[in-house]
Amino acid sequence: MPAAKFTFENGEGKLLSGLLESPEGTPRGWAIFAHCFTCGKDSRAAVHISRALSRAGIGVLRFDFAGTGVGGAEGEAVDFAADVTDLKSAARAMTTAGMTPALLIGHSLGGTAALMAATDLPDIVAVATIGAPAELEHILKVFNASDLDTIRREGEASVDIAGRPFLIRRSFVDAVEQVDVEKAVAALRRPLLVLHSPLDQVVGVEHASRIFVAARHPKSFVSLDAADHLLADAADANFASAMVATWANRYLPPLVADLPQVEAADGVEAIETLAGKFQLKVRSGKHSIYSDEPTSVGGLGSGLSPYELVSAGLAACTVMTMRLYANRKGFPLERASTRVEHKKVADMMPPDRFTRTIVLEGPLDEEQRARILEIADRCPVDLTLIRGSDVQTDLVDAPLPKRSSEPAA
Repeated sequence: MPAAKFTFENGEGKLLSGLLESPEGTPRGWAIFAHCFTCGKDSRAAVHISRALSRAGIGVLRFDFAGTGVGGAEGEAVDFAADVTDLKSAARAMTTAGMTPALLIGHSLGGTAALMAATDLPDIVAVATIGAPAELEHILKVFNASDLDTIRREGEASVDIAGRPFLIRRSFVDAVEQVDVEKAVAALRRPLLVLHSPLDQVVGVEHASRIFVAARHPKSFVSLDAADHLLADAADANFASAMVATWANRYLPPLVADLPQVEAADGVEAIETLAGKFQLKVRSGKHSIYSDEPTSVGGLGSGLSPYELVSAGLAACTVMTMRLYANRKGFPLERASTRVEHKKVADMMPPDRFTRTIVLEGPLDEEQRARILEIADRCPVDLTLIRGSDVQTDLVDAPLPKRSSEPAA
């Protein structure tokens, strides 16, 4: 489901821009992602983790802080306290919209901001940090000595960080030296997940150790192995997102089916026909079809490939679900059809993407069309693919061949 725009006012009345990654089906919870110091809501880490959580049934808001990252205006003053306030404002706005956040996830300085904000947000049940510093004085290391002298002497200075100018004021430097992150962690009293790379050259792994030691149980640590600080490699971002999504499952209500399966299906059996390299006869009860691979890969092209069969299941379930809903609501849906295409996406985890194209025929108004499309995203097969399944395998002996009956001697 495409991300939707979500805007809200911060404590100073400034309008902040965000994107809401909503899950398909009824959400089991909501989260807020806080980006790193020089990043924004569209950083690789923000996008991958938000989408991984949405696939796990958790909606996520990722937004640009007012004063740090790419969301801040060119040369705008940096203010860590404002970042913390922005997180609180985001939580209030989501609650007002009926999406009370239960999780905070923060990357780098955003992780520290999440730790500081969580203590004032009673609805937050768990916090995860990625490469977060255990002390804000660490940030001052990105400034050279002359810049710091100018800030302390003149009250402010424009400092170039990651190719962008940031206005750093003396109040920021003074505040950084006074914030006690470890004290805030000790007072957190919520489950905490700390993710950090031992090879992080920006925020050393010793910061993760200090945060972990300061935290109370339940607390968890995941090493990001050879990842860099920004999770620039897609594989590292995917790994971090999978870990956060798996960990968060423990602290949210279980997933439930939005729509019941109309009828439990019989088992499906696939048997080699021994004609060609891949051809199978697929049977379920009194129904049978052939499955095969295209001639381009050595098959006979005599039936649907395995992924085409999966796509067929999604397409069929989508149309049936829309039909049941339209009939129940009395909508004038004359005919529905769905085309599903499957492909592998290299930098996405999991890498499978099913693209669904729906055609609705009949004199439907815009609201009716929107309601039917909404229910399409909640068909049982769709939710099974999005949320994942448990597959168990048993090995049994082949049946003995039947003996022909022989007359008695």
